[in-house]
Amino acid sequence: MFVGIDVSKDQLELAWRTPSGLKRERLAYHEAELQALVARLQAAQRIVVEATGGYERLLVATLAEAGLPVVVVNPRQVRDFARALGRLAKTDRIDAEVLALFGERIRPPLRRPLEAERAALAALVARRRQLLEMRQAERNRLQTAYEAAVRASIEVVLQALEQELDAQLRTCGVWQEQFRLLCSVPGVGPVTVRVLLAELPELGRIGRRQVVKLIGLAPLNRDSGRWRGRRRIWGGRASVRAAL
Repeated sequence: MFVGIDVSKDQLELAWRTPSGLKRERLAYHEAELQALVARLQAAQRIVVEATGGYERLLVATLAEAGLPVVVVNPRQVRDFARALGRLAKTDRIDAEVLALFGERIRPPLRRPLEAERAALAALVARRRQLLEMRQAERNRLQTAYEAAVRASIEVVLQALEQELDAQLRTCGVWQEQFRLLCSVPGVGPVTVRVLLAELPELGRIGRRQVVKLIGLAPLNRDSGRWRGRRRIWGGRASVRAAL
């Protein structure tokens, strides 16, 4: 059984691919429905969900906690898969069907879910990134407004967040050691290290070439016949690539 779940704010669109055929279902997105859903997904080989900017987190956390084979995939990869199948239309129902088929045909590899401490750190790193973007926007406005009070309020929030990030790192001895080792690399500072620890859990578990490709820093070939195109980097984990 392969299951695709399209997640929105208030509902879940499900597609079930089983030997007996395709089944579709729509559920309200709240904890009571999720607990009932867990019991029905015990036989699933893959449960495929797209990264949707945060809406999927409760669903993924619930399924992962129950030990179910849930996989969060890149929406671009699934859209390319759909185009290859000639599925150009896009609705919640179609997306769920494509996700289920993607799970059956591609069998995306399972990743260990983030432990609670790393998930908390990742959330703080993401929040810090949002505030930095907000701060830059405010600073751009201050070039003409010269409102020092606005700048000061943003700096206070950022400073409080930095302190919370440091506290998270101090609570885990393993992270302390990794933090020290990564900071010893020339040109690598605390901000970059936090991003690596939060958003690249594979670091230290896979080879350096795999890490570079995962981040999106490996130059990709673009050749055809005798023509040799320029190698370019793209894809991968944008936030990690940007930090590096």
